[in-house]
Amino acid sequence: MFRLSVALLLVSVANMAAWAAGHLIPTRWRVPLDGGAVLSDRARVLGDHKTLAGLIAGTVACGVVAVPLQQSFRLGALFGMLSLAGDCGSSFIKRRLRLGPGTAVPLLDQLPEALMPLVAFGPRLGLNATEFIVIALLFSILDLAITGLRPPHRLWD
Repeated sequence: MFRLSVALLLVSVANMAAWAAGHLIPTRWRVPLDGGAVLSDRARVLGDHKTLAGLIAGTVACGVVAVPLQQSFRLGALFGMLSLAGDCGSSFIKRRLRLGPGTAVPLLDQLPEALMPLVAFGPRLGLNATEFIVIALLFSILDLAITGLRPPHRLWD
């Protein structure tokens, strides 16, 4: 049970720290990870909500939280970085679907950021594939409960 709690906490910390950085850091310091790049579909690669500050905050926060949980700072930081990479993957897909920034798509918003670090570091944390799924679903439920279940906009229009 402790192993599941560690993984769930790390995924949650990465998510919360990146969100907090986006809301607490002044706008002029929020450098978009995609540098404002637009693809041939005329949509941003990721959008303004995925920032260098969020990536740094989520990575460092996971590293710091990992230490008292008897994990290395390095493992925690890499776990956080992969979680946020999964979040960026979700944003990339939503931009291709022409969904606006902040548009909620339940499970697409949660599963990649939970599963990417679990697949990479779950075995090192002593977790199996069934536990990956349990943690990813618990994270999804918690995230949806906290952020509110908002219907996706224009997903099927």
